[in-house]
Amino acid sequence: MNEQAKALNSISSESRILRGRRALILGIANERSIAYGCARVFRKLGAELAITYLNERARPFVEPLARELDASILAPCDVAQGGQLEAVFDRIRSEWGSLDIALHSIAFAPKEDLQGRLIDSSQDGFRVAMDISCHSFVRMARLAEPLMTQGGTLLAMSYYGANRVVPNYNLMGPVKAALESTVRYLAYELGEKHITVHAISPGPLKTRAASGLKDFDVLLTEAAERAPLGELVDIDDVGLTSAYLTTPFARRITGTTVYVDGGLSIMA
Repeated sequence: MNEQAKALNSISSESRILRGRRALILGIANERSIAYGCARVFRKLGAELAITYLNERARPFVEPLARELDASILAPCDVAQGGQLEAVFDRIRSEWGSLDIALHSIAFAPKEDLQGRLIDSSQDGFRVAMDISCHSFVRMARLAEPLMTQGGTLLAMSYYGANRVVPNYNLMGPVKAALESTVRYLAYELGEKHITVHAISPGPLKTRAASGLKDFDVLLTEAAERAPLGELVDIDDVGLTSAYLTTPFARRITGTTVYVDGGLSIMA
């Protein structure tokens, strides 16, 4: 049994602290997605799930995972297409009537802008990256707010490149920095409604999105060598931390960026 399986199996049936909670997960693409790791932990802890898929081409990869997790709701959601995110929330309102957790694990930039220098990025490419990777989190929060009548938690996925220069991260660095700032402002605005807001900053992970970065294999190797814990994190590590932030144990924490990276972010 690998360490990832051990971490999940260590959660006993009596530890279902999220039983009765309802969680929306945006951004599952396949079984290697960070969003899937989070959904898997949430479900293990008893949460009821709503899961989205990008489009019909993605559906065959996501639908089996939704069945595995007994997701109550499975719906298409391309945040770049007007009305799709709203349709997801309409369905949640109709079928559930309330929402406790909303997790945003979506990022995109056109390949030519992502793999080139920031200084050479196009206006359209920057706008698209900012809209999909950052402003869609604002839109998600706006739709979630009226459904979180008893409070709730909003989670977004960031990366170390938001605060430090990571070679080849390029355009996504400023975009993730904007996302982390957005988390802080939303935490301020929604705090009176007992809605907490967090950015999760995982260390390098072998996801489909990350594969678009130039020399990503080199980044993975260097991360494992430099991290104080001496190993890379996995999607369940991110899920366990995300789940903690949705529980009463973290009820006085909000507006944070939480690093799940084996200590990599503390290294010079």
